[in-house]
Amino acid sequence: MSSGAPRIRVLVVDDSAFARKVIRLALTTDARIEVVGTASDGLDALEKIEALAPDVVTLDLVMPHLDGLGLLRALGTLKARPRVVLVTISGEDSDVTVEALQLGAVDFVQKPTALASDRLYELSGALIEKVITAASALPQASAPVPSRVAMPPTTGRVKLVVVGTSTGGPQALTQLLTRFPSNFSVPIAVALHIPADYTEALAKRLNEASALEVVEAHHGLRFKGGQAVIAKGGAHLTVQRDEQGLRARVSGQPNTALYFPSVDLLFSSAAAAYGNGVLGVVLTGMGDDGLLGSRAIVAAGGRVVTESESSAVVYGMPRAVKAAGLAVGEARVEDMADEIIRRL
Repeated sequence: MSSGAPRIRVLVVDDSAFARKVIRLALTTDARIEVVGTASDGLDALEKIEALAPDVVTLDLVMPHLDGLGLLRALGTLKARPRVVLVTISGEDSDVTVEALQLGAVDFVQKPTALASDRLYELSGALIEKVITAASALPQASAPVPSRVAMPPTTGRVKLVVVGTSTGGPQALTQLLTRFPSNFSVPIAVALHIPADYTEALAKRLNEASALEVVEAHHGLRFKGGQAVIAKGGAHLTVQRDEQGLRARVSGQPNTALYFPSVDLLFSSAAAAYGNGVLGVVLTGMGDDGLLGSRAIVAAGGRVVTESESSAVVYGMPRAVKAAGLAVGEARVEDMADEIIRRL
């Protein structure tokens, strides 16, 4: 953001007066951000959002009167919807956090403690980064579960679909995986940038909403058609082919990858396992994770498609792949299942 650009207007929503103070002070240390107000619950926040028109809302999930999920649902009715960054308690509300991300929250940061203590200042750097990213993100309204796509009678040579995503990923995966029919016969492996403790809840929610079987990856898991396997948060997922088929390898070792899980590592392992039988899908996300992996897929004879800018919350990862000339097509996230099935 240039020095002459308007500052990012932020509303801080938390039922703890101490947390509101800490978050406000943390954000105002960055000259690009202006905290325009605070709110103590969802009802208070709705009034402040209407009056102050913030660009970004930092949102606590557990509040009286109207909680964070209720606020997110209410925001879905607004024409000018602010971006939302969640401020959560690590691990304790993972299922609620995942639901909030599916409802359109852009990203989240974890409080280092649930107590009203100075340790809350530790979230300062991460929160500023997330707010700045959210300010440039495409506003996302909560979307109904879409109708499923019809499966053609036969599939082609694609033997594995691999998906990579980051910021905005939980909602994008909901839009994607709930569109597949129950007779989709190709396994899907997913790498999503998300901390540990959240992917189990995400897999469970997607499994309930989808005709596919959606599971969190574990070491040695055997892939099968009609199944989507989500990399465990904080660990890498790669695939290995043997005489019995395809199995998952889960590793907590950092390797040389910047992200956990790494899209590059998943895509590259898929290319090594199935060559031209791989279809890579790059969805919304910040940065360029997936670029090297997409190169590996294309070099092995496989294909890659990307989410279009018009639906991506953050058009970073798809842009990097498309700009490198590696994508054979693109689609809005709500149309991506159709695009994948067409390319089978």
